[in-house]
Formats: sequence, C-alpha cells, structure tokens
Amino acid sequence: MDKAVTAGHRKFPLGCEISGLVLVCRYLLQPKGNGNKSSKPDDLGSLRLNVTYTEDNVLPSVCYTPLRTLLLKFPEVKPISASAAHILGDICRERYEAVLPVVRLLLHHNRLVPFVSAIAELELTQTQEANTIFRGNSLATRCIDDMMKIVGRSYLTVTLKPVLDEICESNKSCEIDPVKLKEGDNVEVNKENLQQYVQKVFSSITQSSVSCPPLMCDVFRSLRQMASKRFPNDPHVQYSAVSSFVFLRFFAVAVLSPHTFQLRPHHPEPEISRTLTLISKTIQTLGSWGSLSKNKLSSFKESYMYEFFKSFQEDKCIEEVKKFLDEISSNVNKESSGVEDSVVLKEGEVHKRAQGRKRIGKKNFKKRWLRVTNRELSYHKHRGKEALCVIPVKNILAVEKLEENAFTRKNMFQVIHGEKPLYIQASHCVEASEWIEVLSQVSRCNPGRLSTFHPSAYLSGSWLCCKGIGENLPGCRPCSTTMLVNIQLDIDCDREIEKIFSLFSSNYSKLQKMEDACASIAVYQGPQKEQEDYSLFTIQDPKETFRTIQDIRKVLADLQDQHVAISSSIAAHYGSLDNPIVGKTS
Repeated sequence: MDKAVTAGHRKFPLGCEISGLVLVCRYLLQPKGNGNKSSKPDDLGSLRLNVTYTEDNVLPSVCYTPLRTLLLKFPEVKPISASAAHILGDICRERYEAVLPVVRLLLHHNRLVPFVSAIAELELTQTQEANTIFRGNSLATRCIDDMMKIVGRSYLTVTLKPVLDEICESNKSCEIDPVKLKEGDNVEVNKENLQQYVQKVFSSITQSSVSCPPLMCDVFRSLRQMASKRFPNDPHVQYSAVSSFVFLRFFAVAVLSPHTFQLRPHHPEPEISRTLTLISKTIQTLGSWGSLSKNKLSSFKESYMYEFFKSFQEDKCIEEVKKFLDEISSNVNKESSGVEDSVVLKEGEVHKRAQGRKRIGKKNFKKRWLRVTNRELSYHKHRGKEALCVIPVKNILAVEKLEENAFTRKNMFQVIHGEKPLYIQASHCVEASEWIEVLSQVSRCNPGRLSTFHPSAYLSGSWLCCKGIGENLPGCRPCSTTMLVNIQLDIDCDREIEKIFSLFSSNYSKLQKMEDACASIAVYQGPQKEQEDYSLFTIQDPKETFRTIQDIRKVLADLQDQHVAISSSIAAHYGSLDNPIVGKTS
C-alpha cells in the first residue's frame, strides 16, 4: 500500500479502485510501538481527534419510496399534527437531533417552508401571551434552528467571520464585571473596548439583510404574518416573532460559539470566550429592543450590564433593528413603510429587446439606460430622461441568464415579472453578472418567486429551449437560486430517510403508546389512562392520527423485512467492519 508521510502525521488511502469497483478495507488501529510501554512521556506527541462514527445501512432508493411519500404528503393531512413528520417530532421530543433528517429531506424537496408554517401556526394557537412567543424548545423552533444552521452557514460567514476574526486576534480586555476584573485592569477602558466590539457586530448584522438567504426570509415572513394575526393588538409581536430566531437563536449563538459554525478553527481561549459571551448577551438584548416596549433597562439582573447598556442610544438601535427585520421579513413596500427613500443600486447602458416582437434581428434591440433602485427597475431612452417603463422590484419573480441561441447575442439576461420577460443585453459578461447579482439580491425576498424558468425565448409558438408549446408553460430548468441551494446542501435523501426509519424504529414503543392513546380517545371520547400517558403527544384528531400511525407501522415493517433480507445476503469479507485486517500497515 502506498503511504504519504508528512511532518507530524501519516496518511493512508483506505480504499482502492479495481475495474470500476470500490473496495473499502478497514484496519485495526494499534498503539504506538505495538503497545510498548517503555516509551518515555517526552517521546509522545500530542494528538487531537475529531471522530465521527455513523453506521447507516442504506437500501436502494426504491425501497424508501413509501416512507418518502408518507413524509411528504403532510399538506394533504389535516390537522398537521396527524402527519408522519409531526408524529416523528412528537415521539422523539427529547432527542434534538431527530428533527435534522426531516428538515434536510424537506429542504431537498422544497417543502420546508409550508411545513414550518403549519407547525408554527399550531404552536401559536397554544401560545397565550405575546411575550412568550417561540421561546420554548418545540418542534417548530427546532426545525427553524436546524434550517438556519444549514441554510445560513454562508450568511454567517459573510456577516460575522471578519469581525470575529478581529476580536479573537486582537484579544483586547473587555471584562466589565467588577468581581472578575484582573489586577491592573481599567474598567472604563474595558467598557470602551467592549462597546466598540459590540457596535461592529451589531452593525454587521443590521446591515446584512442583502445577504440573508431567501429561504430564511420566506420563513421569517410567514412567522411575522402569523404572529400579527394571532396577536393583532400587539404592535411589537411582528418583530419579536422574527428577532427571537434571527438574533437569539442564530447570531447570538454563533457569536458565543463561533467554532461550532466553522467561523473559527478552535474553541476560543477563556479570556476571548468571556468577551464573546458579553458580546452575545448584548446582541440578544439589542436585537429584542425593536420588539419590546421601552424602559427595559430595569430588567437587567447584573448592575454592571445595566450601566453598560446605558451607553447605547436606544432609539437609534431600535430603528436599526426594525429596519433590518423589515428588510428580511416584510411584504410591505419600502416606499410606503418609510424605511428609506429610493436608493440607486446600479445604472448604465444596455440593449433591450422591443417587447412583443416575434422577428429576430438587430432592429429588435434598442440602446437604453437601465436603472435599478431598492424599489423599482426602469429603463429610459437616455440618461436623465423620463422612464419609458417601470417595473416595481416587488413584481420581479426571477432574474436569469439567457442562452446565446435565443437571439444570437452574448451576455444576455432576462427579468421575469408579471408581464412578458424583459430581455437585456449587457456590454460584456462581467457587466451582465453584476446586473443579475444586484437584481437577484434586491428581489430575493419577493413572495411567489419562480422555481423554474425558460433559458431561451418563446418564438413562433414554442420555446426554443424545450420546444414546449404555450407561452405560459412552466419553466424547463430550475432557477439558479434553487439549484444553488441543492448543490450547496448536497443532501443524500436515501440516507436521511434511513435515519428517519431508524428513529421511528428506536422509538417504536412510544409510537405504540401514541396509537393506544388515539384509540382510547376515539372510543371513549377522552383519555382513560393517567394523564401523563398523553401529555407528550399532540393529538388533535385521534382518528386521522391513528390512520397515519397505521401507515407508518406498515412502512416500517416492510423496510425492516428488506433490511433483514439484504443483510442476510451479505457475508463479512476480510477487511470489512465486522472482520477488520489486523497487523502493521507497512
């Protein structure tokens, strides 16, 4: 076996490829010197291990079709608590990681937003006070937490990593607790250092709305609408419904433990960790300022934190928080909300195709001045002239590249809105990419965005790309944002469903208890056993829930039979997990 030796460690290729077949060999790891205890402590180096062991016997994809179908049919199941996905969350309530495979599966199939909206609405019906909204460890909060960790990883990197690197590398003293001050520390200097760090983190967050992933915006918008509907007399709840996630459960947690989000390579040193703790606590409070009433400083438990927060301009922070939350969750037109006036994001000369023309030729394209603001896209005959056409940003459904064969022109893109697509040619490829980026960013939170598009034009009664007939025919290619999400996540659905099968199997006794509870409630019109037997389950419709559990049990039994059949046909070969190779690797 070939081996590559570098300073401090040795790398062994554990697999080899023969005739297209990948053979995986496993070797028994032995101590240094085959366990020779005569080695001196000074001769031993230090070793840091990050070990993850996962054993999933994944079946062929077709085997998981019934369970996949059962999990994805939740929109047809009423109420949502009777769906298979919700039942899994109920019986695995004490296992936080149990929600992750469901979230990943729904993300891959673009079904997460409706599921989260449904379970969040169910939780809201059980929430009695607005100030306790989404504060518990419920199925909805766990799903949204996992979604943010998966989808928002690059968002955190762009927003927080530069400032966290600066904080960790400069390592200025920021302790403001008089009890924890070191000898020679100046509390006023420390307070100033901490305030500078907090302001940098806070500004990075509140100015990051343009980088917030569209999927997160969709979830936040849904939460905001449902919270306002549930508590119509509370003007702050629309903000607290969003800030409870984006500030408390996302940014504040990432600041507190940056290494767990791959923002830093290692766990920070104790002094830096203390600084990050103070920053995280401050960010949580600043993030909640925009969603709570005034005179909140009296609620601080620590007197030193009370004094520290007095140095912040509360009204200014509230305005910045609300502006940020509006940008990532609101459907309200920015012009009418008074957030800010129209801001020019990009403008320049382009060639625009005349709308409604069927012929392809040079005369179809006219040189125009294109201008995009945070509110509208417009084109003009010349710069400074009155707009020939204005497209509100909120009406943009997709911005995509156009194939060259559409009009035999390079560097073209299309803006898809309520009417016919607007076809535009930029002067060069860099200019085209810049237009696509700025238009995609400014319209990223629009409701009703398209998931598919046609990369070519509709001419002579059919689409050039797919030959489909009908101008309103759905697109033949996934939009770049949807495709990008699937590529970045790289989700193996069969593996995720296998994990879900394992979770159902390991919690089968709870599934049976839930089935018994449904039968008892349906037959006797109420629980006949001790109340604790039912308290962990959400059973709104016992008959519908009972039917779903019956379907789950049948699917689990079939999958178990297939596992047994396949396992019995596989013999443990030399070099496998069950029969590892023993001996020196050299």
